[in-house]
Amino acid sequence: MSSTIYKNKLPLIIFLVPALILMTIFLYYPFIMNIFNSFSDISGLGTAAKGLNEPWFKNYIRLFQDPNMITAVKNTMILMFSTIVFQVGIALLLAIFVDSIKIGSQFFRTVYFFPLVISATALGLLFNLVFLYDGGMLNQILQKFFGFTQNIDWKDENHFMLTMLSPVMWQYVGFYFVIIVTGLSNIPQEIFEAASLDGAGFWKRTYYISLPMIRNVLITCLILAITGALKVFDLPWVMMGSGIPMDESWLTGTYMYNQTFLRSDVDYGSTIAVVIVILGVVISQIANKIFKEKEY
Repeated sequence: MSSTIYKNKLPLIIFLVPALILMTIFLYYPFIMNIFNSFSDISGLGTAAKGLNEPWFKNYIRLFQDPNMITAVKNTMILMFSTIVFQVGIALLLAIFVDSIKIGSQFFRTVYFFPLVISATALGLLFNLVFLYDGGMLNQILQKFFGFTQNIDWKDENHFMLTMLSPVMWQYVGFYFVIIVTGLSNIPQEIFEAASLDGAGFWKRTYYISLPMIRNVLITCLILAITGALKVFDLPWVMMGSGIPMDESWLTGTYMYNQTFLRSDVDYGSTIAVVIVILGVVISQIANKIFKEKEY
């Protein structure tokens, strides 16, 4: 049966063409239009382009002169690095410990994955209450148990990065945890049993067996983390809408939304969108080259 399917390409084409049509309509065509809009003069949302800008690359020059865009790229790179270190790193540690226990592992898998199913809007509102200046949970804990006498403004220029990144880090740890723990569970137990008989302890088994055998899984998580950081929007927008404080907390996604939908600067917003896609493609290709998967 399978040999017949692969010899006859028509069934494969029948299944692939509808998906290609949908991707063309909802992905490739909008992206091509974004490129066109980035060179056009568009006065507002829902209006047609008046023609090309003078000069046609004006918006791309503006990108390099826009301090908010530079801030957005810088913050996105910080988010990307934090995602790799904290999200993937913490997920790896949790997965190693959960995979090593016999009783209650399913409970911990559910608990760590649960934040991922919570709406980003609800989660943002929850963390807003945690970081609230007057009466916020964190300030109350610091004053009651650690002797702080004054409230801390967690959204000022000294603390906004921690406030913005905390819910993002917390929500998606479970996503990478599930991927890594699934990879660990696929390692044959006979290998660990043989290593134990040879006197290898928990950490030696982890370093010499577990990590090498889930290398490709970790690479997948790293690439997902890198590209995912460029698409983060909802939680930072709920937490730090409009770039507070003083345009310091912009990310590429939130700044693009602000320019396009709130300021109706459609052509410049389209330019930012094109740059986000280019950054994603370039960085993911570099990551693929650096973390090339091995065949086992």
